[in-house]
Amino acid sequence: MTHQEQVSEALILSLFLAFSGGLQDAYTYMIRDHVFANGQTGNVVLMSAGFMEGNWKMGLRYLIPVLAFAAGIFLAEIIGTRYKWARLLHWRQGILLMEIGLMIGVGLLSREYNLLANCMVSFACALQVQTFRKVCGHAYASTMCIGNLRSGTEALSVYLRHRKKEDKDRAGYYFSVIAVFAVGAGTGGLLSGYFQEKTIWISCVILVLCFLLMELDRLEQEAKDYKE
Repeated sequence: MTHQEQVSEALILSLFLAFSGGLQDAYTYMIRDHVFANGQTGNVVLMSAGFMEGNWKMGLRYLIPVLAFAAGIFLAEIIGTRYKWARLLHWRQGILLMEIGLMIGVGLLSREYNLLANCMVSFACALQVQTFRKVCGHAYASTMCIGNLRSGTEALSVYLRHRKKEDKDRAGYYFSVIAVFAVGAGTGGLLSGYFQEKTIWISCVILVLCFLLMELDRLEQEAKDYKE
């Protein structure tokens, strides 16, 4: 594992990403026609219900963001493979810049373009969840909770049986991510009433902080390597 990859798995970075993920989900649900940016299971359920009822407009409203999410996963995988050893800018930082650009664009769209906005947010969320996949060496998701809840509860159960510190720490990582995701969602829901479509720009601020954390660490590592 490279130094930069370790930074991408740091707890503080993971918590920032989880906050952003929760805010994005609340934003699209509260502001953009009750569509989930991250919870694609919910979108699939509502899509199926719409199609079964013969409500094609409703079905498509949920299907298209699901396809956008899949496209984001596909692109992130390609970028991670082709630019894994890029020197000028780490590929994960490039993904963050793409996500920030998409979120800025979403905030400029009126509600007349909710479908496009939901696709852009779902696409950006997929880029993030595919790119940042570990917290302190453990697999997690920064934009949804079900997998984290399963893993955290499993770790807690193992800890209660064997009382090993590593299991307690692992449970703590997952439950911390879930808690911060919930705070992000609550913040997004609350502020949506004030800032409306522009609420998503709060996510941009968080993602910029993530980018700067990675960049500062990269520069520090370069300076250290130069001295050596």
